[in-house]
Amino acid sequence: MTHGLKRYQFAGDLHFVTFSCYRRQPYLISAAARTRFEEALERTRERYEFCVIGYVVMPEHVHLLLSEPQSGPLARALHALKLSVSKLSRQKPFWQARYYDFNVYTARKHVEKLRYIHRNPVHRGLVKQPEDWRWSSFRHYATGEQGAVEIESFWTAARREKEAGRAIKS
Repeated sequence: MTHGLKRYQFAGDLHFVTFSCYRRQPYLISAAARTRFEEALERTRERYEFCVIGYVVMPEHVHLLLSEPQSGPLARALHALKLSVSKLSRQKPFWQARYYDFNVYTARKHVEKLRYIHRNPVHRGLVKQPEDWRWSSFRHYATGEQGAVEIESFWTAARREKEAGRAIKS
């Protein structure tokens, strides 16, 4: 049992979530491994009906900014995501058992966490600019580019409105 760790869920907040590969090993070092993670994140997003606001896949950890799932608790969705990725990997165990969860309930914290996520590859020296790291939501925010993971943003809302308008005209 974990002492001192409190999780606040079912409040309608966004959640800034971080989890690491087992013993911080760089199991996500390859482009293929990071892409597999993105594919698993998208499948999990659809299955558990949550919104991905932002994310970054680093060589040994992941940061996510998520809504609470429509179907079940956040912990169950994250367990399913981690299990899905680990089943596709040769490394065992793949993930550390726990995850860090911070409730994001103000616009200021929302922006702060999103900036932190997008600047992480630059801060670590993996790329010179956030747009150079393919495995994050940065390019979606910068250009509206649709990637492997659906990002809940202004761009996505505008695309849905446009599609709904076309459906009404049909």
